[in-house]
Amino acid sequence: MSSQPRGIVEVLANVRQQLEKRGGRTVRALGRTFRALDSFDGNKKVDPQEFSVGLRENGVNLNPQELQILFQYFDKDGDGTISFDEFLVGIRGRPSARRQALVDKAFLKFDRDGNGYIDANDLRGVYNCRYHPKVQRGQMTEDQAFAEFLSSFNDRNRDGRITKDEWDEYYAAVSSSIDNDDHFVQLMKMAWKLD
Repeated sequence: MSSQPRGIVEVLANVRQQLEKRGGRTVRALGRTFRALDSFDGNKKVDPQEFSVGLRENGVNLNPQELQILFQYFDKDGDGTISFDEFLVGIRGRPSARRQALVDKAFLKFDRDGNGYIDANDLRGVYNCRYHPKVQRGQMTEDQAFAEFLSSFNDRNRDGRITKDEWDEYYAAVSSSIDNDDHFVQLMKMAWKLD
């Protein structure tokens, strides 16, 4: 085993430990800090300097080598930036079994034909676009409103279909910014009318 993977494991453990010392709401605060740092271009990414500032502002102190290891680990595409949703998921981890069960239940509610993805046909009857303000004003059709809705769920290849993986990635990011399981469960139940 190379020293790089062992290094990232140790750095991640160190970051998690420092965040836990600050309390349960620190991951959400970290997300707010990154969003504030990103307000200039809105690309939901941070560069190395913003990353360092965001961590420091939230009580995470790393030496330059640890910062570099952590940044390189999360810079998946090597473009010199980190998606802060991916970072928050990486720090917090995947949703708990209780949260994931609701994420799965919501996906199954939408994937009405059982083909493994959600598209506009699945949404008809489950999500009503008729009252979308732009549809009401005649600025877009219901189909365009469905497509806009689907695009908000991380439709990476923009094919108008949300796969289970895309759905799970989206909700892992949402989950990472909500500290309390009961609150996440309540939000999911209300948003998607789950029982």
